[in-house]
Amino acid sequence: MRSDAWREPGNGPFGFARREWRMLRNLRTPRNIQRLLNSLSYHEADTAWSPRRVLHEGCAHCLEGALLAAAALRAVGRPPLVVDMEAVRDVDHVIAVYRQGERWGALAKSHFTGLRDRVPVYRTLRELVLSYFDDYFNLLGERTLRSYSRPVDLRRFDDRGWMASPKPVWYVAEHLCRIPHVRLIRPADTKRLYRVDRLGVDAGLLGYRRPRTRA
Repeated sequence: MRSDAWREPGNGPFGFARREWRMLRNLRTPRNIQRLLNSLSYHEADTAWSPRRVLHEGCAHCLEGALLAAAALRAVGRPPLVVDMEAVRDVDHVIAVYRQGERWGALAKSHFTGLRDRVPVYRTLRELVLSYFDDYFNLLGERTLRSYSRPVDLRRFDDRGWMASPKPVWYVAEHLCRIPHVRLIRPADTKRLYRVDRLGVDAGLLGYRRPRTRA
């Protein structure tokens, strides 16, 4: 039975219930955080749920998945960092990023198989984002990724309760849209792009199911 207890402030850190925070802390590694993201259903509703509500609902889109991953990274002692990847003729994709030593890795929720996590082997953030380029395409097969933001530390929104708020956290999405983005490829390079073939598109959607659209 679905409970509305999550709407009330929890008795643990950052507004979570103690058991919820303990569950996040027990994930311990980025690999386990990604497993949590993979266990969630994907939905395409026009929502901006906090990590705590995502845990309650059991589903998320890419922004919500990235916020949950960032909250979980914070629970295991890492900074809650996210990066926005900007596209043309397509939607943006948000990922949570972390460093393992001198290398970058990422965690993400997506119904495109190639737009999920990245193991921490990338020397720079640009390298990490470029690793998404070939897998970042729309349903027409057009490669659409064009730019990315610098990492945003979500602790800047602590005073607004982004981790456990019962209200939508659209201010995070709005901030990601407003901040400067770094161009990934030159305009001249776009002339060299060709579409992903049908096999590639089908592979990218492997396991895709019609998403939930609840509000």
